[in-house]
Amino acid sequence: MSTSPEIVEPTVLARIEGAVGRLTLNRPRAINALDLPMIGLIDEALDAWEHDPAVTVVVLDGAGERGLCAGGDVRSLYDEVVAGRPGDTAAFFLAEYRLNARLAEYPKPIVTLADGITMGGGIGLASHAAIRVVTERSKLAMPETRIGFTPDVGGTWLLGRAPGHLGEYLGVTGTTMDAADAVYAGFADHLVPSDRLDELRAALAGGGDASAIVAELAIAPGVSRLEAARAWVDETFSADTLGEVAERLRARAEPAASTALDLMGELAPTGMAVTFEAVRRARDLRDLRADLAQEYGLVMWFAHTQPDLVEGIRAQLVDKTRDPHWNPAALADVDRATIEAAFASVPALPLWE
Repeated sequence: MSTSPEIVEPTVLARIEGAVGRLTLNRPRAINALDLPMIGLIDEALDAWEHDPAVTVVVLDGAGERGLCAGGDVRSLYDEVVAGRPGDTAAFFLAEYRLNARLAEYPKPIVTLADGITMGGGIGLASHAAIRVVTERSKLAMPETRIGFTPDVGGTWLLGRAPGHLGEYLGVTGTTMDAADAVYAGFADHLVPSDRLDELRAALAGGGDASAIVAELAIAPGVSRLEAARAWVDETFSADTLGEVAERLRARAEPAASTALDLMGELAPTGMAVTFEAVRRARDLRDLRADLAQEYGLVMWFAHTQPDLVEGIRAQLVDKTRDPHWNPAALADVDRATIEAAFASVPALPLWE
C-alpha cells in the first residue's frame, strides 16, 4: 500500500490578502527561529511587493501560539563555529542585518505583530518596522548575554534610545518586557488584544491608512514595570563601569535591584561588558545602519575569538545543563583592552556594499 508523500510547507508563507502582503514565519515548533533560507524567502516577497500597486501594506506575523520569533537559529551558529566555518557564520549575519535595515527603510508601511515570544533575532524583525504591535501575551527581550553573546540585529540601537539607562539594564541582564514595557522602552507602538488580531488583519486587507487602522483597535498598554523602576535603574546603570553598577545595585533596597545583581552573577562577564559599552556607543551613532555595522564587528569577534559563545549555547541549548563555565568567570577579570579589541574588530566581509 503506497502512502502519499508528506507535504512540507515553506518556512515563510507569503501571500496577498486584499491590500496586504502577508508574511508568516512558519516554524512553529521552533517558535519560528530565523535561519538563512527564511531570510531569503522574506527578501523575495519584499522584492515582489515593493513595486506592486495592489500591495499597500505588509504584515509580518508568526505561525503557532507561542510567538512571533524566538530569535536566530543559534544552534546552527554553534555548529558553524565548532566546525570552523566562518564563511557560513558571516553569510547569515550579513543577510540578517541587511534584512533588518530593509525592514526599517521599506517604502511601504510594515506592520509587525509581536504576539507571544519575540526575542533576539525576532526583535530585529519586529521592532524596526513602521508600525509595531504587541499583545497581552507578548514577551520581548534581548537575552544574548545568557549565551555568552551580545545584543545584535539593531538591538543596541533600540536599547540606546530607551528612556534613561534602561538600555544598559535591559541589554546587560536580558530582562523580559511585557507589552507595556515594550511600548514604554520604544520597542513597540501599540497594544492590540490577541483576540482582535484577525480583525486587525482583515481591516488592513481592506485598504486605508494602516496607522489609523491599528490605532483604532489598540488599547492603552497599562502601567510599565520598567517605568516604575526608573529611579533605581537610572541611579545604578548610569555608573561608568559595570563593576560600579554592581556596587550600586548592592546598596539598593529594592528587591528588583537585588535580582538584577544576582542575575549578573550568572551571566557571561565578557558579554555583559561589551554590551554595556555597545549600548552607550550606539547613542552616538548616526543611524540604524551604522549601529548594525558596529554590531556586525562585535558578533564576528565573538564568533571567532570568544569561547563563551560556544560554551553558552552548549549549556543552554545543546547539552541543556544550564551550567556555563565562562572565561573569564568574573566581571572584574574583563579588562579594558578586551573591550577595546571587540570594537576594533574589522570583519573580512563588509556589511554594506
